[in-house]
Amino acid sequence: MTAYDDQNIFAKVLRGEIPCYKVYENRHTLAFLDIMPRSPGHTLVIPKAAARGILDIAADDFAEVARTAKKIAVAAVQAFDAEGIIVQQFSEAASGQVVFHLHMHVMPMKTGVDLLPAQTRKEDTTILEVHAAKMIAALGD
Repeated sequence: MTAYDDQNIFAKVLRGEIPCYKVYENRHTLAFLDIMPRSPGHTLVIPKAAARGILDIAADDFAEVARTAKKIAVAAVQAFDAEGIIVQQFSEAASGQVVFHLHMHVMPMKTGVDLLPAQTRKEDTTILEVHAAKMIAALGD
């Protein structure tokens, strides 16, 4: 298995070298909006532990990511009046993983509204700020 690269974009986000639209953080995880969302409120949940994917993350660290993804999913349904949620995790290039730091996609869904194609449209920063505020408010309830 390929070694973890601490220069990946999410490692840089964790170190504060690249800004993000943070919606939640605890000792083990960070959750922030995807800047190329597939649905309004599309949030990424990452571990603070260095792990490429599910194949190399410690079970306890993955459990923390899953706990945070659940918390984000519940808040996203509330914040975006969603009717459902998609949670996705890709590990290694053959699965479609692009950033090699474990992350879970949490995407609120509404009936009849399809996901946008992956990595096709960067969202306007004003909209991302509004969406982050909605998520933070829903997490505070």
